[in-house]
Amino acid sequence: MTTVTLDTATRTLANLVEDVKLGAHVLITENENPVAELVPVGQSVRKPQFGSAKGLIEISADFDAPLEDFAEYVK
Repeated sequence: MTTVTLDTATRTLANLVEDVKLGAHVLITENENPVAELVPVGQSVRKPQFGSAKGLIEISADFDAPLEDFAEYVK
């Protein structure tokens, strides 16, 4: 985490935002006390829509057929 004073943050805000876009966290202080933090915004997570995977998954006809490698165990 990078720590900068409020004066420095005011002068270099564009550069700090570029750093935050790359994943950096920036703590802004005033009179040596933390007052703000710049952090990357989390990407919104879309909720799955019912039926959105229809036609993407296929199960073979012999899905539940015994495997040849396990024939001796099935007897």
